[in-house]
Amino acid sequence: MIGTGTIVNVVAIIAAGVIGRVFGKAFKEKMQDIVSKAVGLSVLFIGISGTLKEAFTVENGKIESGASLMVICCFVLGSLVGEWIDIEFRLQRFGEWLKVKTRNEKDAGFTDAFLDASFTVCIGAMAVVGSIQDALAGDPSLLYAKSVLDFIIIIVMTSSMGIGAAFSALSVGIFQGTVTLFAKFLEPFLSETALSYMSMTGSMLIFCVGINLIWGRKMKVANMLPTIVFAVLWANIMGEVVELFSR
Repeated sequence: MIGTGTIVNVVAIIAAGVIGRVFGKAFKEKMQDIVSKAVGLSVLFIGISGTLKEAFTVENGKIESGASLMVICCFVLGSLVGEWIDIEFRLQRFGEWLKVKTRNEKDAGFTDAFLDASFTVCIGAMAVVGSIQDALAGDPSLLYAKSVLDFIIIIVMTSSMGIGAAFSALSVGIFQGTVTLFAKFLEPFLSETALSYMSMTGSMLIFCVGINLIWGRKMKVANMLPTIVFAVLWANIMGEVVELFSR
């Protein structure tokens, strides 16, 4: 059935939230703080490793770097558009609304936990490619693998940051469900280069999430989200330009 991968992913995150909540209650405040920092460090590592994987290649025994211009242009344009729309403010308002509706008004960190967890499990090529494979090929295996990773991440995040992290299941359901519905439209734009650029910029945004987890909300990650869209557009437009000049 189409969408099975996303359904399993959502269920895995909900289950992880329940388990994390139980463990979190057993932690003292000091322990929650150190676990939160450990999560931040882990997210930083995930972001760095994902970025380096796409940014550097080895050719003839030498390390080659590329896509620097793409990163600069897409991050500047994406951040400007995101700041103009003010995605961060709108998502925070949604998080506050969700906190009230779920009767978690006393949880001061609910919204931050919801946003940070949502970014961590939604940003990246794995969610997009997995949803498209699920829709077009009936193959949810990539989303199953993602579900296992998200399960572990959300257990730890819920334990240290609170129940807000568990509601990232809602974000995953909406995001991956939307990609699944529009898979036929999106697939032609997701070339190998586009996926590489998407993965690189997504990993850089995950790195920013790690910064926020360790040092407080220093980065408006939500306002940088359009960067991923510009990265895909860059891959397609530059590909057309190269093909035009090679004729």
